[in-house]
Amino acid sequence: MNTGSVAQRLADTPAVAETILAAAAAARGLPGADPRAMSHSWLFSGPPGSGRSIAALNFAAALMCSNPSAEQVGCGQCPDCRAVLENQQHTDLVFIHPQESIIAVDTVREVIGRAASMPTVAPWRVVIFDNADRLSSQAANALLKTVEEPPARTVIIMCAPSDDPEDFSQTLRSRCRHLYIPAPGVESIVKQLVSEGASDNDARLAAVTAQRHVGRARRLVRDTNAQKRRALAINLAEDILHGSQAFQAVTALIKLIDDDAKQGDKEKDAAEVAKVEQAYGAGAKGKGAAKAQREVRSAVKELEDLQKKRGRRRLLDGLDLALVDLSSLYRDALMLKVGAGVELVHPDFSGLSGELAEKLSEESLLNCQSAISTCREQLTFNVTPQVAFDGLVGRLRQAYGVR
Repeated sequence: MNTGSVAQRLADTPAVAETILAAAAAARGLPGADPRAMSHSWLFSGPPGSGRSIAALNFAAALMCSNPSAEQVGCGQCPDCRAVLENQQHTDLVFIHPQESIIAVDTVREVIGRAASMPTVAPWRVVIFDNADRLSSQAANALLKTVEEPPARTVIIMCAPSDDPEDFSQTLRSRCRHLYIPAPGVESIVKQLVSEGASDNDARLAAVTAQRHVGRARRLVRDTNAQKRRALAINLAEDILHGSQAFQAVTALIKLIDDDAKQGDKEKDAAEVAKVEQAYGAGAKGKGAAKAQREVRSAVKELEDLQKKRGRRRLLDGLDLALVDLSSLYRDALMLKVGAGVELVHPDFSGLSGELAEKLSEESLLNCQSAISTCREQLTFNVTPQVAFDGLVGRLRQAYGVR
């Protein structure tokens, strides 16, 4: 994990650091600071894995920094900076990190209430919406007035992917100052992963394969399930040539991803249920016990419904990631086919992409990528994973010309 001041933590993206520090200096009213650098409503966009929420947290730390030195905006060492940057637990920080498919209007209304109150210990209250592209239409509309006219000591930061701009409310976008967060370079990710204990070779392969997505690169060097899932997805391109083996392969892949999604937050889910049961006095006896038990069951049922939505989101994200890996292999094959001379996304599978480049035409390789796009789209329309992936196998067989 990066340490040090905000300037040091964002050293690999100097334009981002400059914008954030200039805004924080203006917010503090430092001599020579340009007041136009500060805004109460921000949109941080960038490709997946670029570190949008990390940049937002660094901005929050710079605003909340309690270091009395005028030169140290976002020192990274004071209690306020550490509370924001190390565990996101500062009392004046509201960090919304949705696990389900949408951010519901009820969540936004609760946040609006917290945003309206004055900060308790820091100069600013900061509200961060991670994955703000998941705001429902109702939620986005409910947030609009607060974004247009934020409370005097509140800053709202919405983080959204730049590759799907239409998924984010255009009305909200027009009310925010926009800051683009670029994807980190391969060398930057390698340096980070090596500092965390990875070998240089493993870190470099993970950085390239993850297409400069820091979080996924980290999982690839640490999590054997992530490595196995990637290999299964990529080898599907070979399985297509072997009849029913491809259908067996997608079934195994779906099961692996489903099991991983179910185990992902198992302990967290159980802890949440236990906390709710404790709060409602589960197991109480005596007068009013029957009513208490009904309230417990209702609260637990509501929580379990939310947990199922989160699990569904994890499953869909895992399936989509597998499809991205497979699509990238066909991209590698196409680049080899046309002699583009660019870096491969999956250099450790260059033998397979080279074989595909020899066997399939350019049109066939493009049709393979189109088949994957169709499968990704079907999953967003609640087609069951097995049906969507079996259909993918059929379309890939057609693209290969396999009967």
